[in-house]
Amino acid sequence: MKILKTVQKVPGGLMVVPLLLAAIVNTFFPQILQIGSFTTAVFSNAGAATAVGIQLFFIGTQLRLKEAPEALKRGGVLLLTKFFGGAAIGIFTAKVFGPVGFLGISGLAIISSVSNSNGSLYLALMGEYGDSSDQAAQSVLNLNDGPFLTLIALGASGLANIPVLSLIAAIGPLLVGVVLGNLDQDIRDMMKPGVVLTIPFIGFALGAGINLTNIINAGASGVILGAIVMMGSGVPLLLADRYILKRPGYAAAALSSAAGNSIATPAAVALVDPTYAPYVASATTQIAGAVVLTAILVPMFTAFIAKKYGSERDKKMQNFELAEAVVTE
Repeated sequence: MKILKTVQKVPGGLMVVPLLLAAIVNTFFPQILQIGSFTTAVFSNAGAATAVGIQLFFIGTQLRLKEAPEALKRGGVLLLTKFFGGAAIGIFTAKVFGPVGFLGISGLAIISSVSNSNGSLYLALMGEYGDSSDQAAQSVLNLNDGPFLTLIALGASGLANIPVLSLIAAIGPLLVGVVLGNLDQDIRDMMKPGVVLTIPFIGFALGAGINLTNIINAGASGVILGAIVMMGSGVPLLLADRYILKRPGYAAAALSSAAGNSIATPAAVALVDPTYAPYVASATTQIAGAVVLTAILVPMFTAFIAKKYGSERDKKMQNFELAEAVVTE
C-alpha cells in the first residue's frame, strides 16, 4: 500500500491527515486515547508539548549562523516583512475585536499563520524558479518555524503575559539545537530528518484535542484565514522583494503560505500563557484550513509572478537560447 505517497499528495498532508484522523478518534471514540501508559503519552493531546519541543530542537540544528551575505539579505528582508505583516494584522484584530477576533478568527490564529511560511513549498518553488541564494535564504527563513516569533509579537504588544523566563523556556530546545548544529556538521546531518519525522506525531497529538464539530464550525473561517495569509503577507512581501531587494518577486510569492508547523503554534502559546487555551482548538482548525488553501494557491501565484516579472529560470532559458543561436550561426 502506498500510504505515505497518498498522504503526501494532500497539501500539508503529513500534518493535516494525522490531525484529522486523531480528531475523528477524539470525537467519536475519545476513550481509546485515554487508556494510559505510552499510548496516551504519545497519541493523546498530552503528547503535544513534548512533540513540539523535540521538533524545535531538530529545527534549531538546521539553522546555520554563517551564510552568504546575499542569502542573509534576501532571507532577512523577507523574514522581517512576513513577521511584521502578520503581527500588524493580528495585533490590530485583537485590539479592535478582542480575543475572539473577527468572524471568529483570533489574533492568535492570524499571527501564528501569517508570520510563518511553508519552507518545503518555498524550497520546491525556488528549485524551479530561483537560484542558489534563494534556496540558501531558507536557513534564515527557518526562524519563523514554530512559536518563537508569535510569542514575541504577543508579548511585545501586551496581548499576552509572556515572562522572559517563559520565553526562554519556550525556545530552549531551539537554542540547544542551534548551538549543537553549528558546532558539529555531523549532528546537523543526523538531526535533519527529525524535522519531518516529528510532523505526523505533532499533527496527531494536536488532533487528539480537537472535536470535529469545531472543524465544521470553523470551515468558512479557515478559508478566510487562508485569504488573509496570502494577502496579508503576499502584498508586503512582493513590495519588499521588488522595491527593497530589487528582485522579480517570485520568492515573495513563494512565501505567501501558511506553514504546516504553524498548526502547532496556538497550543505552544497556550502553554506559556494559559489565557489563550480557550482559543487553541478554533485557531488550530482554522490554521489547518489555511495551510491546505495556501499550499494549493501559492504555486499558482508564484508561477503568475514569475511569468509577469521574470525569474532565474527565464534567464537560464534565455542564455541557453542565445548560446544555441551562436552555435547555429
